[in-house]
Amino acid sequence: MHIEFRHLRTIKAIHDAGGLQKAADILHITQSALSHQIKGLEDQAGVELFVRRSKPLKLSAAGHRMLRLAERILPEIDALEAEFEALEEGIAGRMHVALECHACYDWLFPVLEQFRRAWPEVDVDIRPGLSFGAMEALHKEEVDVVISSDPEDDPDFSFRPLFDYSPVFVAAAGHRLAEKPFVEAEDFEDETLLTYPVDKTRLDVYKMLLQPEGVEPAHIRKVELTPMILMLVASGRGVSVLPDWVLNDARRSPDFITRPLTEKGMTRRMFAATRAEEADKPYLAHFVRLARTEAVKLQRG
Repeated sequence: MHIEFRHLRTIKAIHDAGGLQKAADILHITQSALSHQIKGLEDQAGVELFVRRSKPLKLSAAGHRMLRLAERILPEIDALEAEFEALEEGIAGRMHVALECHACYDWLFPVLEQFRRAWPEVDVDIRPGLSFGAMEALHKEEVDVVISSDPEDDPDFSFRPLFDYSPVFVAAAGHRLAEKPFVEAEDFEDETLLTYPVDKTRLDVYKMLLQPEGVEPAHIRKVELTPMILMLVASGRGVSVLPDWVLNDARRSPDFITRPLTEKGMTRRMFAATRAEEADKPYLAHFVRLARTEAVKLQRG
């Protein structure tokens, strides 16, 4: 089977548009040419990619698999093209970053170091003091990028996906919950929860688990640094919920146990938010590409 980029763009356009004519308009080809391309692709694959009798036109199970491939690959191709154009043009600018993710500093610094080498004329800075009002700071042009797991439906902003992660429960070895294959909301009722110094409504464990179940931990202790959180956990002073990439070393350590939240686990997605009118700036596209690559390396440990 020979898949071309145009096939992936076709699958995504039809899914987004919900019909052949609108998709053909997006792709700047005729509906007849689009139908012919679909038939040729299905002949190669040996399976139907669309449910023909549905209105609007829907993807089959096989079509959805190809859509997931398109959503993963096409942004990388677009970012690479933008990166090459930017390197040729030698554009300078400013990229000040605010983080709504307190655990992201260790992940972000290697990204910025690579970025600095590629874009020496771009002024790079991290603005930690703006994390509590990061999106407002982006709107006021006080920062240029916000790292967030809470995308907003606002036409003034562009949210580009960076990577998916799982919030994971961590406790000291020998903890009472060590026998459980996963933890649930009620398991926190008698625990001291160690968290970053942010409002609890911004914590993954609250938004995704505790608040929906109406559960409050026995105590909350706010701690500034990830290594200190892990030190307190290891000494039995409390439990925590941290992103999976933070816990690569902890999972290999005899001092800790890690467990998923709920039987199926939970997943979040991290985004890079920019002002919509600046989303196509080449150096911002390069930053997003570097961020995705570094995230994969971090998650693999």
